[in-house]
Amino acid sequence: MAVKSESDNTPLPGTVFTPRQVRILKIAVIAMGVLLIGGFLFVIGVIAYQASNLWQGKSSTQDKPAVVSSNVLSGREAELAIPAGATVSSMALDGDRLALHVTSSAGQEIVVIDLTSGKVISQIRLDADKP
Repeated sequence: MAVKSESDNTPLPGTVFTPRQVRILKIAVIAMGVLLIGGFLFVIGVIAYQASNLWQGKSSTQDKPAVVSSNVLSGREAELAIPAGATVSSMALDGDRLALHVTSSAGQEIVVIDLTSGKVISQIRLDADKP
């Protein structure tokens, strides 16, 4: 006399899987497929949302002042006197120090400014003629 559970444990012809294992495998594959499709739709939705708010976000950030740090540029203004016709070629920020590369007809110099006090820490004149 055959028990019903015994017939369920016999592998399908040509495989090593039982009908119960095949059923579980089908459910797992379908569930993972649904998760993949849902994940892709979520990512595409987030990209579309970010792209649609890209231009709107710029106007809202201009209304808010940028806060660098509580001790850096705490409402202070600093002036740097540079010769007429001079330009700032580049800037580099490191912590609370700002380095400016100033190019003028008199030559090039690097000016280092302390952002917490707004004072010039050092001025380095660059001379290309000396070895």
